Amino acid sequence: MVNVRGYISSNFTKSFLTVFLPFFLIISLVYLVKISALTKQVQIDFSELLLLYSYSLPNIIFYTIPLSFIAAVTNTLMKLSQDNELIALYALGLKAKKVLRSILLLGILFSVLLGTISFLGIPMSKQLYNAFKAKKKAEATLNIIPGKLGQKFGEYYIYVKKKDDKNDMFHTMVIYNRTKKNEEQFFSAREGKLKRNGRSSSLLLKTGYGYTYTEEKLQQVKYKTLEVFDTSQKYRFHFQDIIAYWALTKTDRGRMGKALFYLFVSLIPLLSVYLVAAFAMINPRYQGNYSFIIIFASTFFLYLVASSLEKWGNIPILIVSALLVFVFGRILFEKRVAKYF
Repeated sequence: MVNVRGYISSNFTKSFLTVFLPFFLIISLVYLVKISALTKQVQIDFSELLLLYSYSLPNIIFYTIPLSFIAAVTNTLMKLSQDNELIALYALGLKAKKVLRSILLLGILFSVLLGTISFLGIPMSKQLYNAFKAKKKAEATLNIIPGKLGQKFGEYYIYVKKKDDKNDMFHTMVIYNRTKKNEEQFFSAREGKLKRNGRSSSLLLKTGYGYTYTEEKLQQVKYKTLEVFDTSQKYRFHFQDIIAYWALTKTDRGRMGKALFYLFVSLIPLLSVYLVAAFAMINPRYQGNYSFIIIFASTFFLYLVASSLEKWGNIPILIVSALLVFVFGRILFEKRVAKYF
């Protein structure tokens, strides 16, 4: 029996890695594109890019494992069936239930792993990611590109004609701000420089004109130096521990829905074993290979339940849903497989 478990586990591992690695790389690219979009707002170097990617790893793993597990179980059992290896095990006196025990154990272990990632890893990494963004914006390490329109410094729109990289000075600057519905501000400067002081930042403008426009009047001022502060970017991020983070589910419906979604998705490896095996453990002489349909239908059904719980569910409904899915899969397995093997 130990050899049978090892053999099935070995086949499952190969199939799982074959599916998991491509999915992992594809989703990683999606997150890297998302992270690279931050360079439009702040400057980040390569090491900081890798740091932000590491914060995304719990999400990537969490969304990759369930689908990979379902696909791996389906492909493993279908391959063993088509190679007549399951038939040989049945002929040796092993029941289908016993053959499936090793995969059921793997399902439990994967569910525990997903639960740990979703309720510990994801909240921590999400807060670290948001804290990094807040800190960067507070320091105002802006990527001000000469000649580009639409760039913002706090509440101000800014345009720079050129930049001297040697002394980090901007030349020929224009700043616009609409303070109220009928009030606008416009500043022009011969040169300016970005100043950073701890958590605050400002633009020091030199030699220019300022205009304030309202419906009643237009005011003009000439200045030698003018400092424009970014009052919108203040580092106020509050880091919560895990208990405090999930305690908000009592008052925050959105967080409660996310918790229910995480919990059900974490249970997918365990809940999907009998459901998938009911259609993947076949007699190749009489039944065809429908791996893709099994993977798609199982994944769609389970994630449909998870999404419904996120929108309308609660703890009792979650428990009932998980039990119904597990029992439904077990009944199908008994009627389609265990009854004959």
